[in-house]
Amino acid sequence: MRKLKLPPALIFMLFGGLMYLLSKGLPVGQFDFLGRNALQWICAGLGGAIGFLAVIQFLRAGTSLDPKHPEKSTVLVVKGVYNFSRNPMYLGLLLLLLSWGLHLGNAFNTIVAALFVTFMNRFQIVAEEEVLEKKYGAAYRSYCALVRRWF
Repeated sequence: MRKLKLPPALIFMLFGGLMYLLSKGLPVGQFDFLGRNALQWICAGLGGAIGFLAVIQFLRAGTSLDPKHPEKSTVLVVKGVYNFSRNPMYLGLLLLLLSWGLHLGNAFNTIVAALFVTFMNRFQIVAEEEVLEKKYGAAYRSYCALVRRWF
């Protein structure tokens, strides 16, 4: 099993900081368009709502929220926002990063958001999936066949 080293909230903040540095230090890529602020708030609202609902569902199910120790989970949560995404908490973070990128107004921040997805897939999600498959077996494999990793 891969060892989970950094909490996703810290990873989110590091990528957000990278976006900020990129927007301030790169002399190209600045953009603006009609509706940018509205789109920024829509992404932030959706990201916050999806993440909040995912956390509430874990709490209601009485299972662990500890992303560094998925083996502590006590139940496989597959309803609600988990009908649409196997990782709605991470999807919420991605939408918040996209909102932040829109706020900063640098097109290259979309690359940073894509790198966030790549990093999370490689170093967080795959490790979690290995644990969940081992713990929940066929039920987890069936869930994975029905619901996409992100959206």
